[in-house]
Amino acid sequence: MPIHLTTLNRRRFLQAAGASILVCGRGIPAAGNDGIDADLVYLLNDTHIGEKHPADSPVPTHLRQVVTELAEMPTKPAFVLINGDLALKDGQPGDYRHFAKLIQPLEQAGVDTHLTLGNHDNREAFYEVMKQQRPENPPVASRHIAIVQTRHANFFLLDSLQKTMVTQGTIGKEQLNWLAAALDGLQSKPAIVVAHHNPRLGGDPLHFPGGLIDSRELWNVIGPRKWVKAYIHGHIHDRSQAEYQGIHILNTPATSYVADPTKSTTGWTTAKLTANGVTLTTHTTDATHPWNGESKTLAWR
Repeated sequence: MPIHLTTLNRRRFLQAAGASILVCGRGIPAAGNDGIDADLVYLLNDTHIGEKHPADSPVPTHLRQVVTELAEMPTKPAFVLINGDLALKDGQPGDYRHFAKLIQPLEQAGVDTHLTLGNHDNREAFYEVMKQQRPENPPVASRHIAIVQTRHANFFLLDSLQKTMVTQGTIGKEQLNWLAAALDGLQSKPAIVVAHHNPRLGGDPLHFPGGLIDSRELWNVIGPRKWVKAYIHGHIHDRSQAEYQGIHILNTPATSYVADPTKSTTGWTTAKLTANGVTLTTHTTDATHPWNGESKTLAWR
């Protein structure tokens, strides 16, 4: 039976610079309004939830850990973003049913939640199970995209899924055209661009082969637009920060697992926004890990 997550997707369309803009969420919350911290965003990625994990697998426990924390918080964040690779391997319907069940407490607690897709996801299976995620009139056909507005920044959520189980990602010409028009229509606040895949510029070249094929084309759009301040991605299952043409490139830890636990760990990130920048704090699933509670403040260009 399909799962309907009705409160996770309060969607409306705006017209800006000739582009249809899918705006998600409960609107821009005021500070302290209805128990919401208007400047706080939770960032998760690479949850890799499968229909049936082994009994000793920590993967679903990791997602359950942060969901429980969020559901029990007296003051909720402006929104929660889960940035791609929601599913374990190849995006089976059962994966999304299990994923939806695990994040159900967020809906019950009234936590505004947004999802993007990665290379282990399957768009049609995702929409089949999570029907309320599918817009009636998508601004870009076959791409799951949206804009989330907060008090200090607008988040542009892109779809970098090229094809299920193909490591590299793409934004594509149509989505880039939409992004350019959408950015031009919303210039009054800093813009933060979000997609699952890492760009092939800035940061560690070791990870470039599996990143965005059209990274240069993306930067041709966001680089000259000085109100674009940051690009957030996952995909690498590690944590890093880089910069290219003044845009911060923020790679946030995977929630599910890492390839080398001696170099990285699992967890999530909180972003505390101001008008001039952001403070990122790492939260690890292992409370004793040295990364746990580490913060770094970044200033916008």
